[in-house]
Amino acid sequence: MAGVPVTGNGRRGRRILAAAVVAAALAGVLSGCGGPDDVSTATGSTQPAATQPSATAPVAANPEGTNAPLPEGAAVAPSPTGEPAPEQCSNPTASLRPFPDGAPESPALDRIRARGRLVVGLDTGSNLFSFRDPITGSIEGFDADIAREVARDLLGDPNLAEFRILSSADRIPALQDRLVDVVVNTVTVNCERREQVDFSTVYFEAQQRILVAQGSGIHGVADLAGRRVCTVAGSTSLTHLQRAEPDAIVLTVPSWSDCLVVLQQGQVDAVSSDDSLLAGLASQDPYLQIVGDSLSPEPYGIGINKYDPDLVRLVNASLERMRQDGTWSRIYDRWLGILGPSPGPPVPHYQD
Repeated sequence: MAGVPVTGNGRRGRRILAAAVVAAALAGVLSGCGGPDDVSTATGSTQPAATQPSATAPVAANPEGTNAPLPEGAAVAPSPTGEPAPEQCSNPTASLRPFPDGAPESPALDRIRARGRLVVGLDTGSNLFSFRDPITGSIEGFDADIAREVARDLLGDPNLAEFRILSSADRIPALQDRLVDVVVNTVTVNCERREQVDFSTVYFEAQQRILVAQGSGIHGVADLAGRRVCTVAGSTSLTHLQRAEPDAIVLTVPSWSDCLVVLQQGQVDAVSSDDSLLAGLASQDPYLQIVGDSLSPEPYGIGINKYDPDLVRLVNASLERMRQDGTWSRIYDRWLGILGPSPGPPVPHYQD
């Protein structure tokens, strides 16, 4: 890039150059270049998101036009300062045990039944987990089916799950403000989030890894120093990535489908997220591959308002039913077979 001075050699020099490239691309966004008008990531929005490619539709990798504008909302993450705070709870994945004989009294369930539907927060940019089918327009995927099963148990009909589209950054606020009843959206359970909302038992376990184009020369996290890496704002992937390789230049975007676009356009060198989400991106492009060892385990839980312990127990009862009657394995086989044979549902841990 003409006119960009490189001071110093090695990792620092590469970092300065790469940061300048990303900053120049971001200037196009700030000058008015935006994404599709029909994509909504505002908290509580019910507007339909842009159609996502199906899990089997290949997309050509590395198209021409690397000067294309970045997605609306893209930003270069600040460099990490100091060591991240350690986890402050003993076992964040421990949840409340299901009621032994149903729900004797449940204000949350009464509220949901009076409304006549279960309001579920998710996104439509997580192929395989939650995406909009381009043929039917319906929201499909592993998370969507888990949510429908919860609606079946609470309301007697899986079709009474109403999906509300949220960005990753909006998931916790939407629960706190009661804009949704539950969030089923690849939410990693950790101590920090447990201070803000409650969670069900773990319903899926992923591992954070790296997605790159074939022949990129990137084989693991050590190769990301001075490279541009995409991740989603509000996800745990950013923290883990910067802890593992602080010299990576991280571009945050609103959704994982945005990461796929900027990787294909050559605006970043890699994407780092959970292997389950990366598999959904790779399934849309035969020239992409997942590389490297795990950066961090990612246990997914269903997010619930902190003041709805009765709903936590009811959701856990639904998840227990799915484990016992084979529903979980059927949903896995339908959507996640690309990850390999079903490992079986995660073993629940209870705090009472």
